[in-house]
Amino acid sequence: MSRPDVVHHRSVNGFSAVVTTGIYCRPGCAARPHPDHVRPFALAAAAEAAGYRACLRCRPYRADPPISLEGPELVCRAVQLVVDGLLDDQREDALGDRLGVSARHLRRLFVTHLGLTPDQLARSRRAHFARRLIDDTDLGLAEIAFASGFGSIRQFNRVCRDVFSATPRELRARRRSTDRLVADGGLALRLPFSGAIEWEAVLGYLARRAIGGVEHVTEGTYRRTVVVDGDPGVLEVSRGGDDHLVLVAHLPYWEGLIHLVQRVRRTFGLDVDLDAAHRRLAASPVLGPLVAGAPGLRPPGAWDPFETAVRTICGQRISVAAAGNIVGRIVERYGGFVPGLRPMGLDRTFPTPETLADADLSGLGLTSARARALRSLAEDVADGSLALERTTPLERFVRTLTARPGLGPWSAHYLALRVGHLDAFPAADLGLRRALESIESRPVSPRELESMAEAWRPWRAVAATHLWFAGAGHEDRSRLASADPLS
Repeated sequence: MSRPDVVHHRSVNGFSAVVTTGIYCRPGCAARPHPDHVRPFALAAAAEAAGYRACLRCRPYRADPPISLEGPELVCRAVQLVVDGLLDDQREDALGDRLGVSARHLRRLFVTHLGLTPDQLARSRRAHFARRLIDDTDLGLAEIAFASGFGSIRQFNRVCRDVFSATPRELRARRRSTDRLVADGGLALRLPFSGAIEWEAVLGYLARRAIGGVEHVTEGTYRRTVVVDGDPGVLEVSRGGDDHLVLVAHLPYWEGLIHLVQRVRRTFGLDVDLDAAHRRLAASPVLGPLVAGAPGLRPPGAWDPFETAVRTICGQRISVAAAGNIVGRIVERYGGFVPGLRPMGLDRTFPTPETLADADLSGLGLTSARARALRSLAEDVADGSLALERTTPLERFVRTLTARPGLGPWSAHYLALRVGHLDAFPAADLGLRRALESIESRPVSPRELESMAEAWRPWRAVAATHLWFAGAGHEDRSRLASADPLS
């Protein structure tokens, strides 16, 4: 297989392949090849597609560096869809249809800007996830195959041989004794990330917005209920080390575990390229000191966009605590009851869009306008006419939401930020303005804030996160509340 000298993409956290050995490594590996023999790759999958195999010393499959592209927006959206698992059960034609282009054109763009095809990226992603399960857990190999998104045992075996030059059984025999994770019940997995993480700040943010019965934060651990094919489960996330979190999953079955893990990664912003964001924001007189003081702050994500949208509507023009009380009442009335979880601070799953579309929302503390907005949202999500996806371009995402009753620019941008749009910026947010006014020692209007934020593109969500946390000491006064009018 040919090995290109230049691959047109960029990543500070990239990989180095050595042409004389046919091996690729991640940054920091102790190997010291001659510089003339080294070829850079932003993605491990691209190195594999070019014919290189993973280094046994640094084990690059155990790292998940963020992907930061200089290519077209279409490629970035396609990569997000692949990472979210679209190609685990569909072909490249489906990916092209989703983006409005032919599969052939999309493949050509991928090869030009990433050095591999969409299928090769998806295959590498599944293989690396499976390898971590082989190393870290005692799951059976068949369970690992389906947990990693493979359609069959035969496909699992073939891909492992292609990527790792060994069968799954041989890989299990090689694992190091120190790799295995043991949990007191449940399946423990490492969630690697690059750079720093402000874990206590993230936990504090989620704790203040935790939905009663569905989420609970205590003693450094975030817990929540989930639904897998109609059956309940529980996820626990805690700090594992300087470069990883630990997820303990209590699930009815393991099939599709790779997709749940990716949702956890989005919730905690583990795939955000903080290095690229900081290079853009560090020169700002306002944000430079904030970034230097908290380099691990990541935009807060969302486990489920619909759940976050409901909380966003309920939180307009009221305090964070008051919004939590209203959402808690909704969950108490319409969420699914899960017995046996009270010791974990949990007992409910969040109601589905179908349930809330037909729900009587009176007596819950909602104004009639917010109740109408919430039911309308639930109806459209339930029938598929509204997709709250991070792969929708930001401008279209905001335009679609603001065309709905009860959802203005603040709600749309705040929800876009939580869903994963890294350039979303709710300029009308009172908390952002209060934080900036505290820094600038003068009044700041929403229009002025929005104008200042133009210099922070395409990382305005990271900028907003730093401003929010800078003003967290007076959050109850500033309310982080919406300026969206509800008639």
